[in-house]
Amino acid sequence: QAQLAESGGGLVQAGGSLRLSCTASGPIFSNYAMGWFRQSPGKEREFVTSISWNGLVKDYSDSVKGRFTISRVNANNTIFLHMKTLYVEDTAVYFCIAAPSISKVRGGLSAIWGQGTQVTVAS
Repeated sequence: QAQLAESGGGLVQAGGSLRLSCTASGPIFSNYAMGWFRQSPGKEREFVTSISWNGLVKDYSDSVKGRFTISRVNANNTIFLHMKTLYVEDTAVYFCIAAPSISKVRGGLSAIWGQGTQVTVAS
């Protein structure tokens, strides 16, 4: 059964940078689109970014566009989220997601989810 495991979360000062990783186990990785969602206390889980199976198509929410970059290394079954110029408002649990298409990733449909990793941005 396919599983996703996130890592790299932590505490960072506002304006700083952080890199999250998500490693997939199982046969789905190279055929699936991947992405990241986040959820802050008291808020709905929200889409952050997605990447197609071949890495050629990427999509970002307006709130992170220009600051966050998603990438993937299929040989290592891993995707990354490079976050820079972090704001306090970026504080959230970040979830990795895999789905059959990039549109399904954005909609959180037919998806496999990781357990999440906490990112805290201090002022």
